[in-house]
Formats: sequence, structure tokens, C-alpha cells
Amino acid sequence: MWAVVGLGNPGRRYAGTRHNAGFAFIHRLARRWKVKLGETKLSARLAEVRRNDLNLLLAQPQTYMNLSGAAVKQIMDRYGMEPENLILVYDDLDLPLGEIRVRKKGSAGTHKGVRSIIAATGTTSFPRIRIGIGPLPPGEDAAGYVLAPFSRAERLALEKSFESAEAALALILEGSIETAMNRFNKKSMIEV
Repeated sequence: MWAVVGLGNPGRRYAGTRHNAGFAFIHRLARRWKVKLGETKLSARLAEVRRNDLNLLLAQPQTYMNLSGAAVKQIMDRYGMEPENLILVYDDLDLPLGEIRVRKKGSAGTHKGVRSIIAATGTTSFPRIRIGIGPLPPGEDAAGYVLAPFSRAERLALEKSFESAEAALALILEGSIETAMNRFNKKSMIEV
């Protein structure tokens, strides 16, 4: 089984904000795959789905971003999941809007949600798809920026990112993460 975990903050207050790009991606997959994210259990909204002979779990942790590790650890323990079968999808302020990056493993960088997951699981060995939401405008506070909603033009660029992220996810699930990294870890020319 694979888990695709989108990071974000629960509640209406945070819906549509830059920091909830991971949640928005999971919502998009659920809609496209015609499954419903259920009520909260294991500290997350979950949907089980079978795609291309694979059992998948879509998840949106409901612990708030900085405590995402608690939910991810519960999911991994409950499903007996190896870290390599956990795919994190989350926003990245250091990447320009419209770009994604795929990684097999690595540090959390400045992302507190990923830092929480590494602390809870004791490993950095899980694939991730980072969705660009940057750059931070000069003089703007990072916390305020990531918790602000996307503009209309930004939402169009974000949709392009989601298309790339979905293609990257398909490659990861096929066992072709190297191909995904080669294809998507290049700078794009998307303008906002």
C-alpha cells in the first residue's frame, strides 16, 4: 500500500491558502479519482482507492501543519507502511509558483510540517513532491504570505503545478522516481 499525504492546516480559515497546496492537491486527486475523503480518523481525513492495481491511501492530516508527524506516524503504524511508500506533497516557499520538485529523501529544509514528520518517524527516507508557492515578495512576512490565499492568476499557475505533480506521482507509483526527478526537477518558464 502507498499513502499520498498532502500537508496543510484544517478548517475554513486556511482553505485556499498557499500553505495548503498539499491539501488542495489531495482534494484534486480525490475529485478526479471519484473518491470521498472521509471523516477524521488516525488524525487525518482519509480515502482508500485502488488505481492501476495499487492500493492507495489519500490523506490530509488534521493536526495542523507543525504537528503533521503525529498523523503520519499513526497512518504508517496502522497500515504497516514503509517510509518508501509514503509520498508527501507540500508547499515550498523556496520554489517559484508553477514549479515542482521531486525527491527520494532529504532534510526538511525550513518546512515545519516535514520537520515534524521526520521527528515522528525517525527517517528522512520518504519520497516527496514539493509544490512551489514562491518567491516571497521583498519585505513581506513569510508567515503572513503562506497563510494568504492565492490570487486568481496564481491559481492558474498552481493548476499547472498540480498537473505536473499528478504526472510525477504516477511515475513514482510505477517505481520510476528517477524519471520523475529528471523530468520535473528543471526550472519552468511559467509566469504569473
